[in-house]
Amino acid sequence: MARPVDLLWGIGGTPEGVITAAALKCYGGGMIGRLWPKGDEETQKALDAGYDVKRVMTHDDLVKGQNCFFSATGVTDGDMLQGVHYLGARGATTESLVMRSRSGTVRRITSRHDRTKLRELTGYRMG
Repeated sequence: MARPVDLLWGIGGTPEGVITAAALKCYGGGMIGRLWPKGDEETQKALDAGYDVKRVMTHDDLVKGQNCFFSATGVTDGDMLQGVHYLGARGATTESLVMRSRSGTVRRITSRHDRTKLRELTGYRMG
């Protein structure tokens, strides 16, 4: 299935790159990137750890398996997900995106959380 092309260009950290690679692998997308050390010290640490800072990597280099999962839950409202919405004493709602690369399944989940029951289970008094 053909999808429109989107492009993101920027510098982020390694954890963000791996998370993005997992999401794209689940969705059927792809990415390329390389390490971008912030200075000589970071470059040396990467080299000492066996990384090639000049190598261009793909999403498959960052996420090796063919059965990865991606999950994200909104904290604040954004373009992709709704954030946590409190319903007073009744509880709260959240929205999550859950994807699996092997099956290509993409789920958008809206959940309602009962604050009274959560307090009973955890013994935690929520604000």
